[in-house]
Amino acid sequence: MSSTAPVIDVDGLRLSYGTFHAVRDLSFRVERGELYALLGTNGAGKTSTLEIVEGHRAADSGRVRVFGHDPRNRRAVRHRIGVMLQESGFSPDLTVEESVRLFGTLSRRSDSVPRVLGVAGLTHKAGTRASQLSGGEKRRLDFATAVYGTPELVFLDEPTTGLDIRSRDALWAAVDRLREDGATVVLTTHYLEEAQQRADRIGLMHEGVLKREGTVHELTRTLPAVIRFTLADTAPRPPVPAVRRDDGSVVVETFDLEADLYTLLGWARAHAVELRGLEAGPTGLDDVFRALDDR
Repeated sequence: MSSTAPVIDVDGLRLSYGTFHAVRDLSFRVERGELYALLGTNGAGKTSTLEIVEGHRAADSGRVRVFGHDPRNRRAVRHRIGVMLQESGFSPDLTVEESVRLFGTLSRRSDSVPRVLGVAGLTHKAGTRASQLSGGEKRRLDFATAVYGTPELVFLDEPTTGLDIRSRDALWAAVDRLREDGATVVLTTHYLEEAQQRADRIGLMHEGVLKREGTVHELTRTLPAVIRFTLADTAPRPPVPAVRRDDGSVVVETFDLEADLYTLLGWARAHAVELRGLEAGPTGLDDVFRALDDR
C-alpha cells in the first residue's frame, strides 16, 4: 500500500434493511495518521457504515477498501486494526489479565499484557474478574483489547462513555501516544466537544447521507457567530444589524465576530450604553449539528 494512499476509502456505499435505506451513496476517505470523527444523529447510519468498514457486514453496493483491501479479507486486514465497540462481551469468569491475553492471541498481534494494562490504567485490576468491573473499568478493558499490539488503525466507538474525567484524560493521552506512533483513528462519539477538540476532520451523517465534511474550522465558518446582550428600552439602535427578541435580548449574527464586537463595544462606550449580560462566541460544532436538518 502506498504511503500516500488513504487508510480507508469508501465510495458510493449503500445498505438497506428491507425498505429502509440505512446508508445512501456514502463516500469518504480517512488519510494515514489522522483522527477522523464520524458523527451523526441517532439512526444516521454511522454504526452500519462502520460495521461494513470493519468487515463485519457486507454492503448492498459500493466499494470499501481498508489498507487497499476489502475489509472482509480478514487475513489481510484484521491484524492491522483494533476495534473498541460501544459494548463488548467478555467472559465474566476471566480476569482482566486473562481477557487481554486471550484477545491478544486471537488478534495475531504481539504485545506485553502488562504494558497494555498500564496503557489502559488497569494494572491494579489485573486479577479482577470481568464480572466485577465497574462500567468505566469495562470501557477501559474494551480500550485495552483495541490497542493491543499497537494496531495501525483504531476504531473508537463512544470510547469515553462511563469514564470519569481523570479516566477520560488518561484515555485520550493514550490515544495521543498511538497517533505519535503513526496510528490512524476513527472516532464516533456523542460528546461533540471531544470531536471538536481532537478530530483532524469530521464527517456529519444524517439519514444515511454524509451531509457535511471538513475540519472544525471549515464546518463552523458556514454558520454565523452570535453576540447576545440586553439593552435599556431608551438605548439608541445598535450600529450593527441586530434583532431584538421578545424576551428583551438583542442578538447579532455575524461572520466577522471580532470586527462587529469591536464596533459594538466602541458604540456602547461612546453612548454610555450598558450591554447587560454580554455574551459573544464563535459557532460551535453543536450548532452545525443542529443545522443538519436544514441542509
